This record gives sequence, structure tokens and C-alpha cells, in this order.
Amino acid sequence: MKFLPLIWSSLARKKVRTVFTLLSVFIAFLLFGYLSAIKAAFQGGVDIAGVDRLIMVHKMSLINPLPFAYKRRIETTEGISAVTQASWFGGYYQEQRNFFAQFPVDPQGYLDMYPEISVPEEQKQAWFADRGGALIGRGIANRFGWQPGDRIPLISPIWRNKDGGNTWEFTISGIFDAGVEGFDTSNMIFHHEYFDEGRAWGDGLVGWYIIRVDDPERLQDKAKELDAMFANSPRETKTTSEKEFLQGFVDQVGDIGAIFTAIISVVLFTLFLITGNTMAQSVRERTAELAVMKVVGFSRRRLLSMVLSESMLVAVLGGGAGLGTAWLIVTTGGDPTNGFLPAFYIQTKDLVMGALLVIGVGAVSGALPAMQAYRLENIVALRKVA
Repeated sequence: MKFLPLIWSSLARKKVRTVFTLLSVFIAFLLFGYLSAIKAAFQGGVDIAGVDRLIMVHKMSLINPLPFAYKRRIETTEGISAVTQASWFGGYYQEQRNFFAQFPVDPQGYLDMYPEISVPEEQKQAWFADRGGALIGRGIANRFGWQPGDRIPLISPIWRNKDGGNTWEFTISGIFDAGVEGFDTSNMIFHHEYFDEGRAWGDGLVGWYIIRVDDPERLQDKAKELDAMFANSPRETKTTSEKEFLQGFVDQVGDIGAIFTAIISVVLFTLFLITGNTMAQSVRERTAELAVMKVVGFSRRRLLSMVLSESMLVAVLGGGAGLGTAWLIVTTGGDPTNGFLPAFYIQTKDLVMGALLVIGVGAVSGALPAMQAYRLENIVALRKVA
């Protein structure tokens, strides 16, 4: 743009004011990017939940187990293509603060149910062959520095083993990564048979069932059908879509989306006031200069576009730097909770939204000052020159 030096000189007129305005925009969009990563961490599992998967738990509470015998009845139900199970182990490594999620599962069935789990074939086969083996997520491996072949003890306050202790030994067979962005790699899975044979109580019980249906359009119908199958039994069930199940956990923390929207709305509203006031003050200070520019041949539209471009430049420089810094911090710094969040990243859609907001901040905050420049009357403005 041939008028860019003129725009730069306008911004350089009040350097301190321009710097603080840029910092305001920078901090606002740095906050936007970081909060977006936190929102994705809490809602990522919900967003990528399988559209064809159901979760069946005990009707009263998730902590109440279900009989393993239910599995056969579920998998023979028409419209059900696959069934697997998982349980909550609740162990920690050495100290209680070293907690992460662990699940005893059916190895082949679980990996078939969750193709989102990406693990090298040789490590997968090693896990299948070792009843005391475990697969750990990349997040856990990075957190503790574990490698395949390491022997780790986990202490479970819930499950005592048959020798009277509560320490369980596992060999790390492999490390899995997320096959899709946002999938949880902060947990560990191991053989249900090893768990079932070693625990002192609860033989033949599982925590919950994961069920795949043939037709995702009939997900709710199948949920009702399965619950009716076990109605009036000693262990009645509650079956929901995987998305609803995961959303329930998120809702226990709060409406993350609403919290995020409320914070960002306040920040952006304040930002509009700051940048809008800065641009309006800048135009007022240059009223006489703008009048002279009109006299020497600058059109109304040219003045309007220059003032608007000035506002857009401030927004793009500050907002772009803020979003870029947030992305860099999240990408290189990783999860600030050291593994307690299942995923920590900025989604592409949030980056796009941030870019649109940057443009919006520039356009809205510069619109009124630009119109003032457009409507400026020469005779009135030139009196200030005299």
C-alpha cells in the first residue's frame, strides 16, 4: 500500500499510546488463545466422541459395577456390532499426587472399539502377549519418562490383590499416541484378565460397557432397548451416548463453554472501548491535517480507508502476535497441569475464530473515527489551522 508510510507516521505520533494499545490487543488475544486451549482440554473428548458408541453403567452410580455376564446378552442383541468393557482402577505411582487414569480392558476389543488409539504394531502385539503388560499414553510417558520395558508399581486404594497388598506390578508394553487431535493420551490400559484374577474381591464384575451400534441414527432407541433388557434385575442399567456420558463429567466442573464466552466477551468489550477511544482521539488530534489532505486532493473515501487501515493495522499486529504467542506457548510448553488435562491444544476452528475477531476488533474500533474523517467539513476543520 503506497500510503503505508503515512499510516505508520500517524501511529508513531504518540508512541507510548500506540505501544500500550498494541499491548492491550496482544494480551487480549493471548488470553483468548490460552483459554481456547483450556476449553479444548475439557471438551475435547466430548467433541470427538464416537457417534456410534454407547456407554452402559449401573443405573444408580458409575461406582457400582455390572456383571460380566451382561456382555453376552448385549452382543447378541440385534443392531449391536461390538461390545467391550472397562473398569476404574484408581491407582497412583509412588505418591498420591502422581495420579492418572488406569483402566483394565479387553485388549483386542478395546483397541477395535477405539481406532483413535495409535500404537506401533510390534508394541501392540507385545501387549497382547503379556498378561501383566500395559499400554500408556504419550502424555503419561512424557510426564514420568517411562519407556517400553519399564516395570512400574501402582498403588490402588480401591483394589487390593489376593496377597493382601494394594501394590500392582505392570510392564510397559508400548506407548500409544492420539490418532485424532484431542484424543486422551493421559491414561493407561491393561489386561482385564490380569486384574480379574489378581483382585481380592469383585470377580466377574466390570465398571461399564462400551457398545457400538450398526446404525448411529438409532442410538437412542438402542439405549432404551438395552436398559429395558435389564430392567427389574438386581443391577439395572443406564445407557447413554458416549457424547452425553462425557458431557456429564464436563458439566460437573461447570459450563465451560459459557464461562469461556463470558470471559472473552468482557475482554473484547473492554478492548473495543480501548482501541475505539485511541483511534477517536488520534483522529481528533489530526482534524486540521485531515482537512489539509482533503484540500490537496485526498477524497473522502481515501481518508476513510486510511483511518480504517490504521485501526486494522493495530489490531492485526497486536492480535496476530497474541494468537501466535498463545499457540507457541501451548505447543511448546504443553499441559500446565502436568498430565491432569487429557489434551491441551488450540483447535484450528478457534484459531480461525481468533483471526476473525482480530479483523472485527480492527473494523469496529475504527469504524466511528473513520466516519468522522469521512464527514469532515473543510471550512470547519481549517479554522483550527489558523
